[in-house]
Amino acid sequence: MFDSAKLPQDMDKKSFHDLEPQLREALLSAQLEAVEKKAFSIMILVDGLDGAGKGEAVARLYDWMDARHLTCNAYGDPMDEARMRPPLWRYWRDLPAKGETAIVFGSWYQQALRDRIYDKIDDAEFNHQMARIRRFEEMLANEGVLLLKFWFLLPKEDQEKRLKQIKKKNAARHVLADWATLKNHAKATDVGEQIILETSKGHAPWFVIPSQNSDYRDAAIGQTLADSIRLKLEDGQHQAVSAPAVVSGLPHRTAVDAIDLTASVSKSDYEEEREKLQQRLSDLSDTKDFAKKGMILVFQGNDAAGKGGAIRRVIRPLDPRIYRVHPISAPSDEEKARPYLWRFWRRMPARGHIAIFDRSWYERVLVERVEGYASHDDWLRAYNEINDFEAELTKFGYVVCKFWLAISAEEQLRRFKAREETVYKQHKITDDDWRNRLKWDDYAVAAGDMIDRTSTHYAPWTLVSAENKRHARLTVLRTICEKVEEAL
Repeated sequence: MFDSAKLPQDMDKKSFHDLEPQLREALLSAQLEAVEKKAFSIMILVDGLDGAGKGEAVARLYDWMDARHLTCNAYGDPMDEARMRPPLWRYWRDLPAKGETAIVFGSWYQQALRDRIYDKIDDAEFNHQMARIRRFEEMLANEGVLLLKFWFLLPKEDQEKRLKQIKKKNAARHVLADWATLKNHAKATDVGEQIILETSKGHAPWFVIPSQNSDYRDAAIGQTLADSIRLKLEDGQHQAVSAPAVVSGLPHRTAVDAIDLTASVSKSDYEEEREKLQQRLSDLSDTKDFAKKGMILVFQGNDAAGKGGAIRRVIRPLDPRIYRVHPISAPSDEEKARPYLWRFWRRMPARGHIAIFDRSWYERVLVERVEGYASHDDWLRAYNEINDFEAELTKFGYVVCKFWLAISAEEQLRRFKAREETVYKQHKITDDDWRNRLKWDDYAVAAGDMIDRTSTHYAPWTLVSAENKRHARLTVLRTICEKVEEAL
């Protein structure tokens, strides 16, 4: 597929000089309209052979575009902060907000590319990694990211000339990756072609750029970028559609309906077992094996089901230096300007630490679904996106425990009233809680679908009967201890 791109693509200086003003105007106009409308963000991946002028091309984009809304992120081998987290974490951390543009050197393709060239992975593993990347890029596109990927190509003889020029300049800022030196030219080209064939999709296309002529190269990138932004601006935005209500008169049983809400524990039994479980958890979190892993705890459930109380019993025996509780509310403007998983990726703990989420990424398929904040297509695709996200977490070594705390509608009403009548608990009850209660059946259906579609073998749901708070707290502590012991 690279054959036509290997042909010389010439542009004389006069032609480029005549074209450049029009190109700059088109590119800057499209960029500034994207900045104003804030309908999507832009990510530009620059990849390909060393010596092909990737840095020069990016420098010219900085000349042509408004640099105030342009960021260049360069990634080499992960440093300590990134090594302590899943591989995709650093890319999620740096996602641009809507209206902004990020240029990416050393993207999520680099490790797979390097490993395949050096035969550290076989075709099966390489294809598996490409499939993961396709799902990742599809999610970015669905979440409002215009993703454009440029592969810079040079014939071997031209690359040799460029590399000699760079060596003669002895420019310290030019770092040549060993996998793309001349001796690996053929293999790098073959693997690059395979990557493009596997991962060039309508929502995340690859553009192969012949780089023998620098003016042609830069004009091709600038024109492609301007046209792509303009097309995206003309696409428009779809409107959110509310989830369908439960059909009146027809029974709709879900997974949460099967929870035995009569389960209870006496106060004396509770105190004794709670102390044992808390000590067990403390001992487990203090081991060398746990320091190599880490843990993610997710708490979801009916309003007033006791998530906060259960969390307090979990953290009581733990060293405060190793955990952090994240109460999740409506996303901020900064968070709404990025894909919905961004705010959770950036909260991922380092190895040996614990992140506790009081509500989580599952709000996409609960509140956002029921209240119509997410379109039908958006919350429906979220099930697979969440499963992929949790697969990344468990593959990295995190222990992932997810709890659904369930109570009856009658018990919820009793707790709501008790909160209103108790001064120090009044802050726990809001108008939103009462409004959500009116949609009890819709939330029950959404919760049942969530559990059915996201309870995987690597991150299963634990359904907790929370009508009796003591029983719920012991169930949570016991489950966490068992999951950690299984993983160590």
